[in-house]
Amino acid sequence: MLEIGGTHVTAALVDVNAGVVMGATLQRAALNASASAGELLGAIILCGRGLVVPARQRWGVAIPGPFDYERGIGLFADVGKFEALNGVDVGNALAEGLPGPPGSIIFLNDADAFLWGEWLFGAAAGHERCVAITLGTGVGSAFIADGDLRHDGPGVPPEGRVDLLRIGGLPLEDVVSARAIERAYHGRTGVVPGDTAYVARQARAGDQAAAAVLREAFEQLGIALQPWLGEFGASVLVIGGSMTGSWDLIGPALIGGLHSGGRAPVVGIAATVAAHPEQAALLGAAAYAKRTGPNVAVPGAADGPGPQPRRAQVSK
Repeated sequence: MLEIGGTHVTAALVDVNAGVVMGATLQRAALNASASAGELLGAIILCGRGLVVPARQRWGVAIPGPFDYERGIGLFADVGKFEALNGVDVGNALAEGLPGPPGSIIFLNDADAFLWGEWLFGAAAGHERCVAITLGTGVGSAFIADGDLRHDGPGVPPEGRVDLLRIGGLPLEDVVSARAIERAYHGRTGVVPGDTAYVARQARAGDQAAAAVLREAFEQLGIALQPWLGEFGASVLVIGGSMTGSWDLIGPALIGGLHSGGRAPVVGIAATVAAHPEQAALLGAAAYAKRTGPNVAVPGAADGPGPQPRRAQVSK
């Protein structure tokens, strides 16, 4: 299985029946989201080649959007990452380069894979309706109801993407994202932070400007999510992504926003960090691939064509 992120790629074998990533097989490599197509695909394939995989196995691949998940083609135009893969047949490249070779490849949005893994094996287990947000360079999201990923319907933003919402007239990611938080801190202090972890360290050290930046951003996120979570009827909101390392700072603000006196305060929903923050997407990609027929079938593979998966959410 592969998880492709904006800064890294991770590969591992997964025991879906036991719900565990086989730690001894875990491979991880850095990715430069601005690299050429050849460099990006080469790094992804090299990481995957570290696995010992029998021929004609089905692979699950979690990858951020915009992406054509059914055909395995990148749609990364004007999004600031992986733009060299725009229009590239990623599925064909992986089919030719990964060990085995693969019998088929299932592509799934990374936030969908994350929530699927947490719903089966983690913090969302036992919940009929659950939502996840992933906090990193951007804000990803996923929705599950009655055992299916949902990308439309009551309580689901367009395409299942909370990043398309607006806060105070601004795109959500202009208020709460790594770049937004770093920009807000610079605006208040004149200091250019290296990353959001710096802002969190300053907040813990008593920097009131840093604390205010984080509090205001995540309160606004909670308020923006209020009406959607309420209408969707979610009983748990699972949070993942790199920013959860600062949950002691952002958690109270996010929960406060969810339960504030805004348009539709959320009642009876738990907000929690993922049980498997580093492995949920791998678990979800593997489990979804096992459940679903191939959406990128390799010619001549024993797997052959099968039922198509639901079109996965596209998120930045």
